[in-house]
Amino acid sequence: MKGAVQTLRKLLNKLERKFGKFAIPNLMTIIVFGMALVYLINFFTNPEYTFNLSSLIYFDKGLILQGQVWRILTFVFDPPDSSPIFIIFALYFYWLIGSALEQQWGSFRFNVYYLTGMIGTIIAGLITGYATNSYLNMSLFLAFAMLYPNFEVLLFFIIPVKMKFLAWLDVILMIVSMIFSGWSERIAVLVSFLNFLLFFWGDLTGSARLFFRRIGTKSRKGQNHGKSWKKHWWNDKDNDPFH
Repeated sequence: MKGAVQTLRKLLNKLERKFGKFAIPNLMTIIVFGMALVYLINFFTNPEYTFNLSSLIYFDKGLILQGQVWRILTFVFDPPDSSPIFIIFALYFYWLIGSALEQQWGSFRFNVYYLTGMIGTIIAGLITGYATNSYLNMSLFLAFAMLYPNFEVLLFFIIPVKMKFLAWLDVILMIVSMIFSGWSERIAVLVSFLNFLLFFWGDLTGSARLFFRRIGTKSRKGQNHGKSWKKHWWNDKDNDPFH
C-alpha cells in the first residue's frame, strides 16, 4: 500500500507539472457562489417551490439520456433544500473548508481531489440513476477534519466542537445510511468514502501505527501528539491556513 501511495504522489507531481496551469483557482468560491445564486433564484421566483431552478440542474439519469447533458456537471451547484438561516451557515462552511484545503494543497491538487470525487459521483449516478453533491461535499469535510482535527466550530452557533468529533459523527451517520438506505444511496456514500480513502490512506495508516505504538510504549506517551494528523503525504506544510 505504501508503494501505491508513493506512485500516486509521483503521478500527482507529474500531472501538476504538465497541467497545473489549467487549474481553476478559488474553485470552492465559484461553486458556493453558484449554489447561492440558485438558492436565491429559487427563493425569490417561487417561494412555494412548485418550480425552481434546481429542477433544471439536479442529476437525473433519465433526463440526461434524453439530451439534458448539462445535468452531468450542474448538479454540483444544487444547494441544500433548507431555510435561509441554515443555507447561509452551510454555504459559508463549504467555502471555509474548500478554501482551506486549496490554500493547504494548492489549486491544482484541490481541483484533482474535487474532480475525482465528482467523477466518481457521476459514474455512480449513471449506474444507479441517483447522484447528489451532498456526499461529494462530505468528502471535503472529511479531508478538512483530517488536516485540522482541532479546528473548532460553533454547533448551533453556541457549542464549540472540534472537527475531529464532527467527522466521527458524520462517518457514523454515513454508515447508518449505508445500512438502512437503498443501493443508490449506499453507492453514493461508498463513492464519497473511496474518494477520501484514495487520498488519505497514508495518513490513516500512519495514524493507526502511531496509536498502537503509543499503547505499547508508555514512556513515549504524549510525544509528538497529533502530528500525524497534520502531515499529509502529498504536502509537507503544517501551517494552519487561517493564521
